[in-house]
Amino acid sequence: MGIANSIFILLLIGAIALFTKNLRSIIRNINLGKEIDISDNRKERWKKMFLIAIGQSKMVKKPLSGALHIIVYVGFIIINIEVLEILIDGIFNTHRYFSGLGELYNFLIFSFEWLAFLVLAACVIFFIRRNVLSIRRFGLKEMMGWPKTDANIILIVEVLLMGAFLTMNGADHLLQLQNADHYTVAGSFPISSVLVSPLLEGMSISNLIILERATWWFHIIGIFAFLNYLPYSKHFHILLAFPNVFYSKLYAKGKFTNMESVKKEVELMFDPEADPYAAPAEPQGEPERFGVKDVTDLSWKNLMDAYSCTECGRCSEQCPANITGKLLSPRKIMMDTRDRLEEVGKNIDVHGKDYSDGKSLLGDYISEEELWACTTCNACVEACPVSIDPLSIIVEMRRSLIMEDSKAPNEITGMLSNIENNGAPWQFATADRLNWRDEN
Repeated sequence: MGIANSIFILLLIGAIALFTKNLRSIIRNINLGKEIDISDNRKERWKKMFLIAIGQSKMVKKPLSGALHIIVYVGFIIINIEVLEILIDGIFNTHRYFSGLGELYNFLIFSFEWLAFLVLAACVIFFIRRNVLSIRRFGLKEMMGWPKTDANIILIVEVLLMGAFLTMNGADHLLQLQNADHYTVAGSFPISSVLVSPLLEGMSISNLIILERATWWFHIIGIFAFLNYLPYSKHFHILLAFPNVFYSKLYAKGKFTNMESVKKEVELMFDPEADPYAAPAEPQGEPERFGVKDVTDLSWKNLMDAYSCTECGRCSEQCPANITGKLLSPRKIMMDTRDRLEEVGKNIDVHGKDYSDGKSLLGDYISEEELWACTTCNACVEACPVSIDPLSIIVEMRRSLIMEDSKAPNEITGMLSNIENNGAPWQFATADRLNWRDEN
C-alpha cells in the first residue's frame, strides 16, 4: 500500500466518522421531541414519498426552478455511481476500475459528463436567481446573513466539483490518447473532450498527470467536505426529505388535533352518568403542558420538519399574512425552530440534559405578533415541496399562549368569552339568536 492509498483511506475513515458523529447528534436532537405514533397507512405513505420526495411532484409547480432542481437532484444521485469508482480506485490504487464493463461503462461516463455539465449550468442559474434577480422570497428578512451565505456556498462548491470532474476527465482523455501508463483507454467524454481537452493540448504528459491527479484529489476531498458540511446546512434536506414526506400527515389539512387531557374533561362534562368526583381509572402522571413553549414540547415530527426545511420560501410566498406585510413568515418559523433546537442540543453537549438556559422558542425566537398573524389557511403546508407543516407549530404555540399564559388579542378573548357564556362566538343571548329573521 502506497502513501497516496494510506492518505486516502485515512481521509475516508475520518470523513465517515465525523459525519456519523454529526448525524447521531441530529437524531438525538430530533428525539428530544414528544413521541407520537404516525406509522399507520404505510402503503399510502410509500406512495406519497415516491410522488413528492422522489418524483418531485411539488417542485415542478414552478416550472423553471422545478426543472433546474430535478437536474441537480438526478445529477447528485447518478453521479454518485462515479464516486463509488473513485473510492475503489483510491483504496486499491486502480484507475477506472469499472472500465471492464465495456460499452456500458462508455455510456455511464457519457451520461455523467452530460449530467455534470447540466448541474454546473443549473447551479450558475440558481446563483444568478439568488444574487442578481430581485425574487421576493429570496430577499425576505430571515434570508439575510448566514442563510444566504449557506445557499451560495453550496452552489459555488457544486460548480467547483463539477468543474473539477470535467477537468479531470479532459486531462484523462488526452492521457488516454497519448497511451500514458496507468491510464486505461475507456469512457466517452462528450463534454470534457470539447470544452476542456482543447485547452490542455500542448501540455506534456507529466503535467497532464499532475493536473488529472490534482483535480481527482480536489473532487473527492470536496465530496468528503460536502458530506460533513451537510449537518450544518439547510441542505441536510437531501437526506431527511424522504423520511419527512413518508411521515407527513395524511388526514385533511384543515383538521385540528385534540389534546387528550382536555378531550377527556369535555367528554366528562357531557356525560350525564359520569361522576366528576370519582377517582381517575388510570394513574395520573405529571400534568401535561398545554401547547408548546419550547422545542422539547413539540413532537419529533415537528423537529424533523425543522431539519428538513429547504429554506426555499415557497411557504412564505403563498402566505397571505406575509404577502400583506404582516410579520409572519412560515419559513422563519421553521428556521427559528431549527436554530433553537441546535442551541438546546449544544447546551446538552456542554452542560447535560437537565440544563436550562432560561430561553424558549416562544418569546425568544418567535414573537406573539407572528403567531397571531397566521390565518390558519394551510397555504404554507400545501406549498411546501417536502410536506413540512409550520401551521401545527403555530397552533400549538397559540395554545400555550391562551391556556398557559391567558394571553390573546382582544378579538379572540371576546370570542372565547362569548362561546363560554352564549354557546356561540357572537355577543347575542341564546333567546335572541334568531331575531334576524324578523328584522326585514
